[in-house]
Amino acid sequence: MPEIVVLGAGPAGAAVALGLKRLGYSVRVVSEWRRFTAVEGVSQRVLDGLRQAGLRHALACAAAPSPRRVLWNGDGQSINQECLLDRPRFDAAIREDLRAAGIDVVEARVLKVDSTDAGHLIHLDCREPLRAAFLVEARGRSAPLAGGRLRGPETLSLLNQWQEAPGQPGSAVESLPDGWAWMARLVDGRCYWQITLDAGGLPPKEELADYCALRRAESSLVRELFGDAALQPASLHARSSTAILFHEASGSNWLRVGDAAMAVDPLSGNGIFQSLSSALQAPAVINTMLQCPDRAELARRFHQRRVEHLFLRFARTGRDFYGLEQRWPDQPFWRDRRSWPDAEPMHAAADFSQVRVERAPVIHGDLIDEVEVAVTADQPLGIWHLQGVELAPVITALQRGELNHALAALPEAQRRMVQGWLLAQGYRP
Repeated sequence: MPEIVVLGAGPAGAAVALGLKRLGYSVRVVSEWRRFTAVEGVSQRVLDGLRQAGLRHALACAAAPSPRRVLWNGDGQSINQECLLDRPRFDAAIREDLRAAGIDVVEARVLKVDSTDAGHLIHLDCREPLRAAFLVEARGRSAPLAGGRLRGPETLSLLNQWQEAPGQPGSAVESLPDGWAWMARLVDGRCYWQITLDAGGLPPKEELADYCALRRAESSLVRELFGDAALQPASLHARSSTAILFHEASGSNWLRVGDAAMAVDPLSGNGIFQSLSSALQAPAVINTMLQCPDRAELARRFHQRRVEHLFLRFARTGRDFYGLEQRWPDQPFWRDRRSWPDAEPMHAAADFSQVRVERAPVIHGDLIDEVEVAVTADQPLGIWHLQGVELAPVITALQRGELNHALAALPEAQRRMVQGWLLAQGYRP
C-alpha cells in the first residue's frame, strides 16, 4: 500500500485519515496546533457527522445544549439551542482519536511541498522531510491558494476573547447595519465575541481591539450575556471568512478536502459540518484512484461535482438567511450577500418532467463506480437508491408503462416508500 500523508488534523483531515486507515492504508497526519483559542457552536447534525467519522473522543468534547438567542431583522424572540465546542480541547481530542487508531501524528509546521507525478516531498520545520505517494490537503483556509477559484464577497471576522467569572453558558447571534456578530460564554467563564464584516474600510490593526470594544458596547445582547469585562478591549484574532470554491479539488496524486476545497461564509452553515461533508467521501475517492487507475478520472469527477454541489447548497443557505434581514437593504454588506452566489432557489420545486435516468459516479462500497441514477430537479447529481431500492429501474419501468409490475416485486413497506417518493417528485398516476 502506498503511504498517504494528510496535511491538517482538523475534523476533515482526521475523517479522511481514519477512513483510509480502515481501508488498510499507511497514513500519517502532519499538523501544527491552532494559533488562537476559539469556541464553536455546533448542531446535532455535526455530532452525527463526528460519530460517523469515528471521532469518538472529539464527540465527547461537545457540551450539553445551551440556549442561543437570535436577534435578526429586529426580531429578538427567536431562541434555540446549540452545543458549544472548546476548540483547543476539541483539537486535542481529535489527535487522541487518530493515535488510538494507530495513526502517526507529526506535530510540525509545513514549510513547503515539492510535488511531482512521482510523489511529494514535504518540508517541515525542525525535522527531516517526509515523502508521500499521495497527499491530502486538509489545512483549511491556511492551505496554499492555487488554481482557479470562485470567491464570494470579501469578508473578515474579528474574534475577541476574555475571561469572566464562571456562570451559565449561552450564546447569541445578531445582525448589525454593517455585518453580524456571534457571541458565546462557556461555563468556566471564558467569553468569545466575533464580528463579521466587509474586509475593507476597517480601522488600522493597532486600533481594532478598541474598535471591537466600542461595537460590543452598542449591543444589548452583549450586556445580557456578559459582564462589564465585555466592554473593555480584549485579545483579538482576525481571519478571513470569504467563501471560496476551488475549481480543481484533486490531481493525479492529491486531493483537497474540507475548507481547503471549499470554504464557506460562517453564516452559511456550521463549518465543521461542511468540512466533514466533503471529507467523508474522500477515502472511497482516494481508494479508487490508487486501486483502480482506470476509474481515477471518474473518482476525481465525483469528488469535484460533490464539492461544488455542497458549496452551492451552503452558499445559498447563507444567501437566504442574509435575505431575511430587511432593515438595511442599501448597505453594501447586505446588498452584496443577499444576491450571491446566484438567484437559484435553495431547493428546486418538484417537476416530474425533469426526472430522468443517467449514468453517474456513486460510492459503491469502498470505491467509486458508475451506475444508473435517477436525476431530479432538486438532486441534479442523481439518487442511486432509496433505502436499498434502486430508483433508476423504477423510473425506466414507469416510462415503459410497467410501473405496477415493478412495484409489485417489492415488499409492501418498500413499495409504499417508492410510491411516496414518486408523488414527492410531482408524479400523478
